[in-house]
Amino acid sequence: MNFTKEVVRDAAIGVGIADDPTSLNAFLKPGCAAAIWRRQTPQDVQTWLDGLEPDRLPQGRVILPKEAAASTVARLCDIANLPQGPERDWFEADICTLAALFADLMSARYLRLRLDAIAHNACRKFHIDAITARLVCTYRGTGIQYGISTDGQDPARVFTVPTGAPILLRGTQWPTQPATGLLHRSPPIEGTGETRLVLVLDPVIDPDEERDHMRHTIH
Repeated sequence: MNFTKEVVRDAAIGVGIADDPTSLNAFLKPGCAAAIWRRQTPQDVQTWLDGLEPDRLPQGRVILPKEAAASTVARLCDIANLPQGPERDWFEADICTLAALFADLMSARYLRLRLDAIAHNACRKFHIDAITARLVCTYRGTGIQYGISTDGQDPARVFTVPTGAPILLRGTQWPTQPATGLLHRSPPIEGTGETRLVLVLDPVIDPDEERDHMRHTIH
């Protein structure tokens, strides 16, 4: 299916902009702190997602082998009683595409897949995650925000990733030094009535260790 492109205006230095998924390989190059696949969700799918009641949005956090993405996403959609139809088919297939793309890019056999429906200020402070790398795609609502910090303070200029455009972000465990200074945050939406639907993918090296960590940190 073809995508309508949306310009990411004046992206920060060190952020690669890809017009197709194969160009996301730029994320692996030195000096590339992040990479954005410049695209939009098809309008019929976006209208459908935006019109869903918040309690029908699929949610969950699962560690899985990359081959299990399709069955896992379908199960999360079933649990949320997400209506069947071509829009749901596209949504499920797109998550599977992103999971396969990210797993291959990171040479990861396992992924942590998270779907969140967010109606509050999830993480409004600018930060860098304590991970190797992460893929974030906001399917509904305002995309995540990022900027370059040269002194550890909030970025002077803030950019917002378009809805439907996946962004790859390096974390503190990325082996290349020095740090790029790129920080990000969830957009502050408290009190706006907005409910975001966000996909997060992380590479997992040892799934058993990750599951033990989740059991001790999720209450």
